[in-house]
Order: sequence, then structure tokens, then C-alpha cells
Amino acid sequence: MSNRRIATIVLVKAMLIVAISVLFTNNLARSLQEEEQKNMAIWAEATQQLIVADEDADIDFFMSIIEKNTTIPVYICDKEGNVLSSRNVSSAGKHGHQGPIELKIDNATTQYIYWDDSNLLTRLRYVPYAQFALIFIFIAIAVITMLTGQQSEENRLWVGLSKETAHQLGTPISSLNAWQQILAEKYPKDEYVPQMKRDIDRLQMIADRFQKIGSEPTLQAENLIPVLQNAVTYMRARISNRITIDDSCLNEVNRTVMLNAPLLQWVVENLLKNAVDAISGEGAITIQLHENEHDVMIDVSDTGKGIDNKTQRRIFEPGFTSKERGWGLGLPLAKRIIEQYHGGKLLLKSSQVGIGTTFRIILKKPENS
Repeated sequence: MSNRRIATIVLVKAMLIVAISVLFTNNLARSLQEEEQKNMAIWAEATQQLIVADEDADIDFFMSIIEKNTTIPVYICDKEGNVLSSRNVSSAGKHGHQGPIELKIDNATTQYIYWDDSNLLTRLRYVPYAQFALIFIFIAIAVITMLTGQQSEENRLWVGLSKETAHQLGTPISSLNAWQQILAEKYPKDEYVPQMKRDIDRLQMIADRFQKIGSEPTLQAENLIPVLQNAVTYMRARISNRITIDDSCLNEVNRTVMLNAPLLQWVVENLLKNAVDAISGEGAITIQLHENEHDVMIDVSDTGKGIDNKTQRRIFEPGFTSKERGWGLGLPLAKRIIEQYHGGKLLLKSSQVGIGTTFRIILKKPENS
């Protein structure tokens, strides 16, 4: 059962508990309020009988009823609402919110009895809110725990996948190196053999990068420009001459950020490769740099087919791809490298179908820059 389904079940059960609790507590509070209203009617009648009783009358019964009320705040007021006397009230003030019951003093004078809910009834009314708050806290803790566990599980999966990929690449790379050496000895003047060597070295470097996934990368304050230039040079030699890469901004001044050069170069190459795949026929890719006080932004734009709104929401999901032969791992891994290892951001800045797409990488400057 998925963590999302478990969280949904927990939430539904918690809300059901809250609903039942609120219903039960409200019924209990309503019953207690009705009981207090009956008690106040009896208390008012006892007070009335005490007022009209003869001097020789036995008033002990009425006094016992009056003194028995030790919980309900009671106010006796004149017709203007001024409090004349009170009982079970901690401080004098305005009369209660319930009532009034008339109290005939004589033919010319009438007083009025008001009362408030008892402390027990008042507290009982707040019980559902307290329960809701506790259950909400419980749900929040449960969801955070599950999401944290899911994130840890995804991290372990990514690390395992990366290391296994690097391991599986090891043997083919060794074989390719051996074959390249044989070709170099047999065809020493062939212009393609050195290029093959560069590609094999490149493949070895990628395997080494995957092997390092999961370990804490070393970030250094370095000039960003050479890393971007290396990525552009590598891609430019492997794409059609019908696609241009405008990297004129890389001729600018030094842009120092905190980075791990091999990992960042792989991310930029991945974005460039996606841009190339998005272009059908002729097109252009543009790299732009922006900065503010704390960050440097790298924008990689293309004039490709663009990404529709539905797909935009899923492009960073592991396993999701719109390509026929894609694995859906490039962008999720690139995002993980930038955000978890570099402490930056990788986001889809903009995309319009038929116009093109722009991805943005945000990297932090050194603190003392």
C-alpha cells in the first residue's frame, strides 16, 4: 500500500473521529445546558418563594435549593440591567447571557435573574476544538513522518540505481578501452580513433559521476564559465550544424559560484541534450547568465516544440518521459544534483508549445563574495 493511500486512510479516519466526537460532545453539552436551565428555573422559584414567605414560614428548604447552586454564575439585576447581587461570580461586571427570569419583589418592583454557563459546560464546548487540534497535530506528524520516510526511500533508490549503473558500465568501458588501444596501434593515423578515445574517457567520467551519487560532494568556489564552456564544446561537436548554440555570454567576466564541476557539467549537458531533442530541423539554443546579490542564474533556452501544460507538471517525476526511447531519469537526477548537492534550484522557467522552452539553474555565490 502506498504512503499516499495510507495518509488518505489516516486522514479519513481522523476526520471521522472528530465528527463523532463533535456530535457526541455537542449532544452532551446540549443536555447539560437544558439541565442547567431547569436548575435555574427551580433556583428562581426558590428565591421567589423566599421573598414572599411569611416570617413564621419554614425557609430551610428554599435556602437549601439556593445554596446548592455552587457552579452556575447567577446575577440579579434591576430593569436597567444593573447587577444588584451575584453568586458564583469571580468578578463583578455585566450580567449573564441567559435569561431573564422575572423576580417579583413587590407590586411595584421587579428584578431579573440572568445566568451564564457553568465552568463545566463552558469547558465541554471547547473539547471538540481541543480534540481537533490534537488530531490535526497527530496527522501532521504522521504525514511528515511518512513523507520523510518516502523521501529517504527515494534517496536510497537513487543512490542504488546510480551506483549499479556505474558498476554495470565498468566492464563495457574497459572493453572499449582495450579495443580503442588495438585500433590506435593498427591505425595510428586514423582521425577518428582519438575522437573515440575522448568519447570513452567521457563515458568513464560519467560512470565516475554516477558512482559518486549518494556521497557528499565537494563544493568549491569556482568560476562557472569554464564548466559551461566545456559542456557547450562537448555538445556542439555532436549535434547537427542546423542547430546553433549561442554562448556569447560566456565571454563575460568571471562568475564565481559554489559548485562541483563534474556534476554541474553533466546537468548542463543534460539540459542541452534535451534542448537538441526538442528541436526538429533547424533551431537555436541560447545560454544566458543573470545574477543578483546572492545567486547566479543560468538560463538554457531552445526554439523547440515546447512542453504542454499537462506535461510541465510531471517533467521532474522519476520515470516520466515524453520521448519514445527515454527513461525519464535525466531531469529528476539533474534536479537532485542541483537542489540536494548544490543547494540551488532547477526549474522550468517557461515553455510554450511551438515556441520553445527555458530551464533555469540557480546557484549560490560564495558567502564572502
